[in-house]
Amino acid sequence: MHKKVLLLLSFLLISLTISAQKPQKLTSNQIYEKVQKLNFLGSALYIAAHPDDENTRLIAYLSNHEKVRTGYLSLTRGDGGQNLIGPEMRELLGVIRTQELLAARGVDGGEQRFSRANDFGYSKHPDETLKIWDKDKVLADVVWAIRTFKPDVIINRFNHRTPGTTHGHHTSSAMLSVEAFDLANDKTKYPEQLQYTNTWKPNRLFFNTSWWFYGSQEKFAKADKSKMLSFDIGTYYPLKGLSNNELAAIASSQHLCQGFGRLTTRGTQTEYVEFLKGDFPKDKKDIFSGINTTWNRVVGGGEIGDILYDVEQNFDFVNPSKHLPDLLKAYQKVQKLKDEHWKKIKTKELKEIIEACAGLYLEASAVNSSATPNSTIDVNFEVLNRSGISMELSSIKILPENKKITKDIDLANNAKKTFIETISIPEISYSSPYWLQKPWSLGMYTVEDQQLRGKPETPRPIKVQFDLMIENVSISFVKPVVHRYSKRDKGEIYEPFEVLPKVTTKLLNKVLVFSSEKSQKVTVEVRSGAKNTSGTIALKAPKGWKVIPNEAKFSIAQKGDIQLIDFMITPTQNESEGVLKAIAKVEGKNYDKELIEINYNHIPKQSVLLPSQAKVVRMNIKKNGTRIGYIQGSGDAIPESLQQIGYEVTELNVNEINGNLEQFDAVVVGIRAYNTIKELQFKQKYLLEYVKKGGNVIVQYNTNRRVDVKAPYSLQLSRDRVTDENANVTFLAKEHSILNYPNKITEADFDGWVQERGLYFPNKWSKEYTPILSMHDKGESAKKGSLLVAKYGKGNYIYTGLSFFRELPAGVSGAYKLFANLLSVKENTVEK
Repeated sequence: MHKKVLLLLSFLLISLTISAQKPQKLTSNQIYEKVQKLNFLGSALYIAAHPDDENTRLIAYLSNHEKVRTGYLSLTRGDGGQNLIGPEMRELLGVIRTQELLAARGVDGGEQRFSRANDFGYSKHPDETLKIWDKDKVLADVVWAIRTFKPDVIINRFNHRTPGTTHGHHTSSAMLSVEAFDLANDKTKYPEQLQYTNTWKPNRLFFNTSWWFYGSQEKFAKADKSKMLSFDIGTYYPLKGLSNNELAAIASSQHLCQGFGRLTTRGTQTEYVEFLKGDFPKDKKDIFSGINTTWNRVVGGGEIGDILYDVEQNFDFVNPSKHLPDLLKAYQKVQKLKDEHWKKIKTKELKEIIEACAGLYLEASAVNSSATPNSTIDVNFEVLNRSGISMELSSIKILPENKKITKDIDLANNAKKTFIETISIPEISYSSPYWLQKPWSLGMYTVEDQQLRGKPETPRPIKVQFDLMIENVSISFVKPVVHRYSKRDKGEIYEPFEVLPKVTTKLLNKVLVFSSEKSQKVTVEVRSGAKNTSGTIALKAPKGWKVIPNEAKFSIAQKGDIQLIDFMITPTQNESEGVLKAIAKVEGKNYDKELIEINYNHIPKQSVLLPSQAKVVRMNIKKNGTRIGYIQGSGDAIPESLQQIGYEVTELNVNEINGNLEQFDAVVVGIRAYNTIKELQFKQKYLLEYVKKGGNVIVQYNTNRRVDVKAPYSLQLSRDRVTDENANVTFLAKEHSILNYPNKITEADFDGWVQERGLYFPNKWSKEYTPILSMHDKGESAKKGSLLVAKYGKGNYIYTGLSFFRELPAGVSGAYKLFANLLSVKENTVEK
């Protein structure tokens, strides 16, 4: 039995991965569960700060056991986190984590919402968080989420009463939720929202507590639980063949870029929520106790309930289509409801059930994955009725143009109907995440359209409305246009259909560092979004920089093909920095976007349009040595950054390290290498032998969870970090060569750092190490472990938690100079 369960779970995980972009096809069991949910009129909203903060166990329990419409409001998209599966960082990471959240909700049955808050990285206190976020705007978004989702119950993931004890984003999410709980029903607050929605008064507010918040299980056992409700979230679902905690683990495992892949768990498990506000439930085992969640909740709902409760009680798992007459009758009655909120929700749910019961297959697949505005594209249509119910396709309507095409096609049982239509793509906005379409700040995204705020993703650009007559009932189903094709080695593949520019450009390097006045070749990639595209491309440089030629021509015959065009860039004589922009011109129209495609198996393919530009930096930097060996950890762009300033960087395969390191002037170990590469511990002897003979090893940060970096002398990692990128830096060893050779490091070299100073600093070390720097966040003690150096034999072992992995790709001049000094330390230059 154990093997069968493992096989089932493996199958589920694999199917979830390979079908991330395919339309869902419901089994009889799933249809029945949706009927159960159709008959529950209650909503819960779970609120936290980041993707992977959500308690998938509780969300899955509410959605699947209690049949509650359950939403997760993540205030950020996780833009400030790490990426364990690829190179995407910051806003691109936010795109990935958004889709991973949607994948998780696809497993646990929840819905997803966001605010405009930008995850700017770790924050130690909500005061800092709410200053950078713009508290009023994020609070408005929480109020908007409550007013539009209309939850009866709100559950906070974190404790609003303990600021400073955990991530500032975490506490802030709870504080904002507590405040918004009352504001949502106040029509004087954020009145501009009320042209699109109404005020709303939730019934009750909870905090999803646990022993962790009390410090230990012993303390939690002794805690007053008079205001707590508890649930066994290990309940088993025979219709799924899974327990709730197994389902939750599968949902949580969708957060792959954060390394949340995990084993499933089974068995009884108690979850607690602490009552904070509103009316206390009459039954401590039922979070919705005292709230009417039946069809009688809405005027006219009673007779709908009479129909649908009977469908639920007498559901036919072998032939669900027999319920179509009753489902259609209920659908017609739902259309007459005056409660627009529940009318909209239940109409959507009913349509999904009717479609599944009828075995309807409705698809509009474009011949290509993208098209440009003001163009046409052929779309293949497939319509199939796999029930014995009388049905007709009356017409299709192309949205957003609202172009109606009459069809009048009888849909006989299992007789597939196909046809091709050429549709026009109107002058509409390009397909790209809506929150990235306007310039944004460190803490906030810019979203001017109130109705877009909170949506998990940009609505699909082109949709098709299939107008059907089923048993003489008019009903429509809207489907996005997709691109379906196959590959021999992968099988059937679905991709979103996108509307993209006629031309996109890409500067191959996002940061161009000039360490002298010498000109550099800069290559621009021009990509065509349509056939036979020609025009010109130019680079707009900062004042004082020179570009040759002023303009270049391009001509591309095939859609999707690229042409590389070279320019020579001459920097200013003095140190400076600015932005280099690529601008293409086709038929008198300028195109200034870069297309970034993100394509992983576990999420749908994403097309992101960002400004086509690069940061240019002119710095006077000195180097000692040229050849660097680099051991990649969890992935960073430092090798490319070092190449920018003239180093020859060789990325090393850990398994091939066997004492052949003397050829390098220095060896650098990438971020989290000891966390992610098990074999590295067995190769440590070769690294230390290299140092002993006079080499230089620089080890970058590792997390302190069950890791030993096997330093030559005692070194203890901690969770110490300095999150204020502008925190003052004090030089502890002013005469040390690291601060003087070959570049003189000054306080000005710590200006312009991004996101943080550093993280996971050592907090204990033996006397052999020399601490170089001291820094700290506001109100904290000095942290002296950000940069440690020790003589070992003839060479130097350096451990640093400074966030070079962020600063070098961002073109921070001072970080480049300091890193060059780390690479240049020699046995005779330890003290000046």
